[in-house]
Amino acid sequence: MTTHIVPGVSERRVQANGIELAVYEEGEGPPVVLCHGFPELAFSWRHQRPALAQAGFRALAPDMRGYGNSSAPAEVEAYDIVSLCGDMCGLLDALGQDDAIFVGHDWGAIVVWNLAVLHPERVRAVAGLSVPFVPRAPAPPIEILRRHLGEDFYIVWFQQPGVADEVLARDVRRTMTTPRQWTAQWGDVSEELRRPPWLSEEELGVYIDTFERTGFTGGLNYYRNFDRNWEQTAHVAEAHVHAPAMFLTGERDPVRRFAPGETMNGWVDDLRANIVVPGAGHWVQQQAPEAVNSALLEFLRGL
Repeated sequence: MTTHIVPGVSERRVQANGIELAVYEEGEGPPVVLCHGFPELAFSWRHQRPALAQAGFRALAPDMRGYGNSSAPAEVEAYDIVSLCGDMCGLLDALGQDDAIFVGHDWGAIVVWNLAVLHPERVRAVAGLSVPFVPRAPAPPIEILRRHLGEDFYIVWFQQPGVADEVLARDVRRTMTTPRQWTAQWGDVSEELRRPPWLSEEELGVYIDTFERTGFTGGLNYYRNFDRNWEQTAHVAEAHVHAPAMFLTGERDPVRRFAPGETMNGWVDDLRANIVVPGAGHWVQQQAPEAVNSALLEFLRGL
């Protein structure tokens, strides 16, 4: 199967950091690497790739480790932030690029913010969507989340291997279209499902076909490394993001409640834009592509 239905996009297999990444490429010019989140795919950037290509950039959207047509190692520890950032460095090496502009959404934003700290020489500029740069927590993050948001908070529920994996895979259409937060109780709640208006049936089918084949374990393993990541990044606890940066989120994004953009204050030294898209939710680059593309291109042209 394919994870794109956009004409003119080439798919290539890239050996990077000991795994294989499926990368979807469009355009020529300075490279812009688009990193998706959970539960998404390179396909989630289908509206951004052509806009970037038409503006003179080389848009590169990988299926991230554990997703789609890329490698999915079995070990939970294979999904820590050092490995994820290593994948992006390996991608640049395979392409013969010293650096690139990195754009990330959701977990992809966590990856690109950390890449800007762990490997600043590889990051020409960085843009985070939905998830801001978050300074190092004073204690392991899962215990903090458990204490403040409870056992039923989705990130806490995701921690036990196999549990959320089975519930989310039971009905992929439901998982991809529910307006509710995923929780242990969510698995037993009946609800009327409505495909969001910004997602066509054909587009939804790409996600359903892919996750019915792969399951969700690869993506869930990102969450299971939060505490490991906290331990691994102690040496950059005081590091700032020095690269030119922008942040964009949706007005109705629930992530704003526990990771507000204000966390970046004093830590992102060259924040050139901090944008809230009116009426948009978490899946902002798919729901409001024109607003996202306009903001991204304005940021990129100013570099």
